[in-house]
Parts: sequence; structure tokens; C-alpha cells
Amino acid sequence: MSIRRLPEKLVNRIAAGEVVERPAAALKELVENAIDAGATRISVRIAEGGISRLEVEDDGCGMTASDMALALERHATSKLPDDAIEDVTTLGFRGEALPSIASVARLTLESRVAGGDGWKRVVDNGAVVAEGPAALAKGTRVVVEDLFARVPARRKFLRSGRSEYAACLDVVKRLAMARPDVGFTVEHDGRRVLDVQGGQDQIARVAALTQRELVANSIGVDVDRGDVHLGGVISLPTYNRGIADHQYLFVNGRPVKDRLLVGALRGAYADLLARDRHPVVALFLDVPTSEVDVNVHPAKTEVRFRDPQLVRGMIVGGLRRALDEHGFRSVQRPAEAALAAWQQEPVAPEPATGFLFGRRTEPAVHLFGTDIAPAADDVARVYDRLVPFASAAPLAGRAEVAEALPPQAEEHPLGIARGQIAKTYIVAEAEDGLVIVDQHAAHERLVLEQLRRGMGGQRVPSQGLLLPEVVELDEPACDRLEAAAAQLAALGVELERFGPAAVMVRATPAMLGAIDCRKLVTDIADDLAGYDAALGLNEKLELVAATMACHGSVRAGRTLSVPEMNALLRQMEVTPHSGQCNHGRPTWVKLAMDDVEKLFGRK
Repeated sequence: MSIRRLPEKLVNRIAAGEVVERPAAALKELVENAIDAGATRISVRIAEGGISRLEVEDDGCGMTASDMALALERHATSKLPDDAIEDVTTLGFRGEALPSIASVARLTLESRVAGGDGWKRVVDNGAVVAEGPAALAKGTRVVVEDLFARVPARRKFLRSGRSEYAACLDVVKRLAMARPDVGFTVEHDGRRVLDVQGGQDQIARVAALTQRELVANSIGVDVDRGDVHLGGVISLPTYNRGIADHQYLFVNGRPVKDRLLVGALRGAYADLLARDRHPVVALFLDVPTSEVDVNVHPAKTEVRFRDPQLVRGMIVGGLRRALDEHGFRSVQRPAEAALAAWQQEPVAPEPATGFLFGRRTEPAVHLFGTDIAPAADDVARVYDRLVPFASAAPLAGRAEVAEALPPQAEEHPLGIARGQIAKTYIVAEAEDGLVIVDQHAAHERLVLEQLRRGMGGQRVPSQGLLLPEVVELDEPACDRLEAAAAQLAALGVELERFGPAAVMVRATPAMLGAIDCRKLVTDIADDLAGYDAALGLNEKLELVAATMACHGSVRAGRTLSVPEMNALLRQMEVTPHSGQCNHGRPTWVKLAMDDVEKLFGRK
């Protein structure tokens, strides 16, 4: 087969496959062009997720009619005044975006320079179909319609309008975060979904585009090393999310998704966060243009550093230093009214009797949503004899007579509880040794298994909220929650849409008790988003169930009574997979009696 030169139209379509992967990719190129043109205000209008229509309007320098014709040719650009591509300072520089987009869609380009006349040029899938005068203010307006309409092989791989819209919104947010001096508005299907004013400071812009709580739960970063500067904001370790989509990284003002930077960020938080939790960060790295290559990816989302170790060390060390300086801080402390609501639980005084030892019947223990009755035999208790001045002091503690081991040791391998260490670990005595249980990890697994049974058809009982709670999220997150509402109801979470960017929670799983609804729903939305492309809904709900189990489990630091500890041990003995928590860590360990005796030199 002989080699032939491909026609220009086919060359443009091939280039479009690299540059215009989806509507969000086309939107990214158009907004970058507007920023490079010196715009101070950029307006974006999206219809059907950008599949049917994208419109970007700016107040930049504009173009003349002759420049417009050149701009629609491949590799024609005003951003490289000479051949020094290594010194590029603009977001775009290849001159491929407009002709590539015009080859797979209907593109209308309108522009006007200051003091000149406006001009319009229309290109339909690579062919110029109209041009002439246009009425508009100084700047440029680009309209892209029916993307991939004549390339069905590409169009069928596009996702739903909602998914494409979410990707478009994320692109604009990242570019807006990089340029707080520029104002941005976004409208989707005629409704305004984003509006930020120009002239904001960096932290205010980041908070406006992520979450308002970030301002109170973040740490500023400002590190210099030679000609390299690292700035931005990072969240406290206790303010984290379930997916890494809330990590915004920029190199010389360019949004990137670079493995080196992501790895350095993970290293900085290595022993501060669980492996399935991610910080919220916005980091801005400024390096000399000669020290970074931005021409290594068709979409310019990856970069290559001349000295990657310097960059990694600077990020890890700078973030570590900032986190260490604020190590005493936790997520924003509760309001004074909430603190005032805490009160010591009243303890009913024991009846004064002439006996040192008394007997009474233990009430049933309520744990895991069921009542667990005590042993049939009464348990002997030891009480201190009351003295006249003791009634004014709070009850500090009490001793309990050790209970006998269960008669069928093989049926109760975890033995019977003897006490609690550091309000975190249960110490139990088994027939053949000493058992130590991590109460949080163990209960987390038990709750997860109950939720899984709910997914299998046994609906999880729910507890209605006295006052439904409204949780504000971004619109794509609300869309995902609304789509999964029926399945979430089977898990005990009853919610409904409450406007474009909020959901109303009416009930939560009864087994979780009193929980933070906002945090629970936010994490569920993160789980649904983080595995949106790779997994089906049922598989994603498995991850949601694990998140809910973590919220509802007995926390480390909670004092448990002996009956509660025994109830936990009995439940573990009959629950599958109770030997490890949802993250793969062991929930209990056993020290054999022979080993205990060796420690004391008895063997």
C-alpha cells in the first residue's frame, strides 16, 4: 500500500480526536483563548451539557477579519512571537483548537477590536458557509453547535448531558480558580449556575468555587525555594473528602493533573489521613519557564519538570511544615450554643443500705438496633458505703465483680469483657488467652454487614428526622443523589431534591443513631462521583454502605459499659468478616495464655 498525504479536512478531524475529546475539552480551549486575549469578564453558556451548544463570550482584545481567517487555520497563533516554545507563558500556543473544533461541529466566530468593526465567520464541519459584519462589543464570541453530529463514531461515546455538564463546570471552575482577577459566569440551559466577580484574592476565589467552610478549615501555604514559589491553601487533615476530585493543582497558572504533584500531595498527608480520605487543596506552583515543559500532552494537562525531586521535596516539606505549625487545630470548633448543650448525665444515687454488697437486675442493653438481654442470673455488685460529704461530688466510677466465662468456650471465642483501655480497646478474657478488640473498627464492620443485608432485600430500618435537614451541594452531586434515591432508601437514607443545588434529608438509618447528616450525605455524593465511570450503581452502593458504616460505628474515645462491651463481642462472633474492618485492618488480636505466662517467667 502506497503512502499518501491526507487531505486537510481529515487531518483536522484526526487533530480533533486529540484536542476535542468531549464538550468540556472544547470549552477548555475556548476559555483559555479568552484568558489569553486579556479578558476581564468571561461568560459561558451551555445547552444539554455542551453537546448541542457551547458559547463563550469575552471582553478581550478581539480580532480583525483577516486574523479570524488565520485563526481558523491549523498551527496559526498569536501566542508565539518567535520560535522559543520553551518560553511560552500563555495557556494556549499550538493554534490547533479552533480549526479542530470547526472540523467536527458548526462553529460561529464573531469578534471586534477596539475602534474597529465586528466580523463574523461561520464554519460547518470544516467548510466556511458564511461570513460578514457582526454587531457586538469589543471582544470575541464563539458558538459551537452540534458537536460530533456528523461523526457518529465519536458522538456515541459521549456521556449523558448531565455528566458532560458536570465536566464542563469543573473545567470552568479550575480556570476561574487560576485567575481570580477575571470574572466568570456560567449558564446551563438558561439558568445561571456560577457567578464570581473579578478582583478577588486567591483564598476567597478558592472558597467561592469549592465550599464556604474551607476558609475556616484551611491553612495558607507560602514557600519559596530559589526561583520556585509554592502558594495556595490546604485543608486541615480533619477536613477531608472521600474522593480526590477536590484537589486543584496549577503550574504557572495552568490547571494540571500531574502524577508527580498528586504523589507529593499524598506523601505530605501520608500518616495524617486514612488511605480512602483526601484533603481539599488548591496549590499554585510558579517555576521559571525554562524549568518546566508544558508541551507533553495534547490537552496540556500534564507537565514535565527539569528537576522533579526539587518540586516534590518542596511540596512535601512545605505542606508538612504548614501542617505541623497548625497541628493543634481541628475542624472549625462548634458554636458556643452547641457547646452549652453538653451536660453531665445525671447519675441516680444508689439507695443507702446497711449492706456492702447488694443485688439488682441489669436492664437490657440497646446496641446495633436490637435489645440484648443480660444473663439470667443476677450479678453481684460492690458499692462504696455512702459518707456525708460524698453526695456533693459526681460519681467517678464503680467496681464490678468479674463475671464467669461463658460455659461453651468454643461458641464464644472472644470470651467476656474485663475492661476498656484508652476508651478505644476492649480487653476480654477467653478460655485460651487475652483478647484485645478495637471497638471502632469492629463496630464499623458490624454496621456494614447489616447495611449489606439491607441491599440484599432486607430493608434497613430508618429513623425519621424531627426536622428534615437541607444539605447544600453542587448540582452534579445532587443529580447523582437524586438518581440513586430509591436504592439509598433501601439503606435507610431517605432524601429528595430541594432545588437545583440542595437535597432534603428526611430519614437516616436507625442503627447509625445521631449522626452528622450533612457530612454523611456529602460523603455519599463523593462515593457516587468517584467511581461514576468504572462501576455500576450496585457496586457504587457497596462503597456507599462502607462510608455509612464508618459514620455510624462506635467511635474510639467512647466509654462503654461492660454489658455493651459483651454485646459487641457476641455480635462479632456471629457476623461474617468481623475479623477485619472495612479498610482491611484487624479488629481484634489474641495473646495466648502460654505467651502471657512466658512474659512473667512462669514458662
